[in-house]
Amino acid sequence: MKSDSQLQRDVMAELAWEPSVDHADIGVAVNDGVVTLSGYVKSYPEKLAAEHATRRVAGVKAIAEDIKVRYASDPKTADHEIASRILDMFAWNVAIPDDKLSVKVEHGWVTISGTVDWYFQSDEARKAAGRVTGVLGVTNLIEVRKLPVPADVRERIMQAFKRQAHLDANSVTVVTDGGTVKLGGRVRAWNERGIAERAAWAAPGVTKVEDNIIVAF
Repeated sequence: MKSDSQLQRDVMAELAWEPSVDHADIGVAVNDGVVTLSGYVKSYPEKLAAEHATRRVAGVKAIAEDIKVRYASDPKTADHEIASRILDMFAWNVAIPDDKLSVKVEHGWVTISGTVDWYFQSDEARKAAGRVTGVLGVTNLIEVRKLPVPADVRERIMQAFKRQAHLDANSVTVVTDGGTVKLGGRVRAWNERGIAERAAWAAPGVTKVEDNIIVAF
C-alpha cells in the first residue's frame, strides 16, 4: 500500500505527464489516500483532464477537487507568479541588487530577505514588491551591511543638509554613534523633516537613523 507522500509524488508525476494539463499552477495534497487538487487551470476541459489524470493513479481512493478556472485575461495572482513578477521588477531596477535578495510568497504575502550595502536599496525593494498585483503585504527582512563608517559622516550629512533648498541646516542637529545617526532640532514643515532623514540615510555606513526632529508650525 502506498504512503500518502508516495501517492502525492505519483499524482504530481501523472499531471506533469498529461499533455493537456499545465500542472504548474496545480497543488496536490494527500491524506489517507484522498487527493485534494487545488490551484488554477486555463479552461474547464483542462480541469476535467487533471481530475481524470488523478483518477488513473493507483492508490487514489477519492478526489477533493478545488481547482478554479482562470482565463488568460484574469489577473495572475498565484504565489509563484507573484514571485516571478517581483524578481522581474528587481532585475529591471538598477537601484536593487537582485542577486543579493531572495523572495518568498505565501498566500499573497511577500517576504524579502538578503543583505544590501545601502538602506535605499532595501526600501526600493520593499516598494517594488508592494506594487505587484496580488500582493497583500510585504515583510522586509533585508539587512543593511555594516560598512566602516567614515569619521566625517556628520560633516557629510550637514553638507547634504546645506545643499537642500527647502531645509535650514542650522536648525537640525546630527549626532553619530557608530552606524547610528541621531537627528534633532526643529524644522518648519513635515517635508523638511523627511529631507533631513533621507539625507542621513544616504550617508555611507549608516545602518540606523533615529529621527527626533520636531516640526514647529
